[in-house]
Amino acid sequence: MNIGILGLGLIGGSLGFDLRSQGHHVLGVSRRESTCQKAIALGSVDEASVNISLLAAAEVVFICTPLALIVPQVEQLIDHLPTNTVVTDVGSVKAPIVKAISPLWNHFIGGHPMAGTADSGIEAAQRDLFVGKPYVLTPEATTPTSAITVVEEIVRSLGANIYHCQPEQHDRAVSWISHLPVMISAALISACINETDADVLQLAQKLASSGFRDTSRVGGGNPELGVMMARYNRQALLNSLQQYRHNLDELINLIEQENWSTLEHKLQATQQARSNFVPDLYRNPV
Repeated sequence: MNIGILGLGLIGGSLGFDLRSQGHHVLGVSRRESTCQKAIALGSVDEASVNISLLAAAEVVFICTPLALIVPQVEQLIDHLPTNTVVTDVGSVKAPIVKAISPLWNHFIGGHPMAGTADSGIEAAQRDLFVGKPYVLTPEATTPTSAITVVEEIVRSLGANIYHCQPEQHDRAVSWISHLPVMISAALISACINETDADVLQLAQKLASSGFRDTSRVGGGNPELGVMMARYNRQALLNSLQQYRHNLDELINLIEQENWSTLEHKLQATQQARSNFVPDLYRNPV
């Protein structure tokens, strides 16, 4: 199958590696010629160009650009595609993307692989990035079954676990487990660097270990991605942040009141609840 990838960063490049390993012919498009050449040299794509018309030969196209570029790029792309070409994206917000593109292209399916690293760019691309990871699809009621089947088969071949939901449900869910953690993590780092005693700050930096590493990781990631999450999933993220602030205020009150018994009960409840979100860590502790 000829498969196109528009946007050769971490996700697009990783897709290319896996799709080529399965025998697909991968066509890549990037804004920079240097990225195109690098993707070919790394073996992520068979052909690459800065010209979007290269994707006219693709049977399926994955849009792997930053969120703000997805709709504008699709608007340009569809002028070059046969009407039966299947188009899907990998954006971390779905409702505004699906709402904008579905009227333009009948064979469009919103998608979001829950995979990635703190790094970006084609150099960060890696093989088997999607194995065992959730991959959300948000087809509309009018999306042709044949188009859904094609995308599902490709996603399964990546080793990912497919989930179907409505775009709005997706955005509310990821606001809790993806977008909110980015903001919380960023706030943690910001709070730490606001320590006014230079000696204490320096000591904290020297003592930082696994606890700080784990809780600060996503806050130290790609700033552009964080802004796009907030911009395109604004209301759901605000709701999550407000609920988080309420829970944080509860903890502050318990500590101020020295209510250690209630605090312990609350921490016991969160300890037990965590396994519902990351069960693999409890089956295979590290």
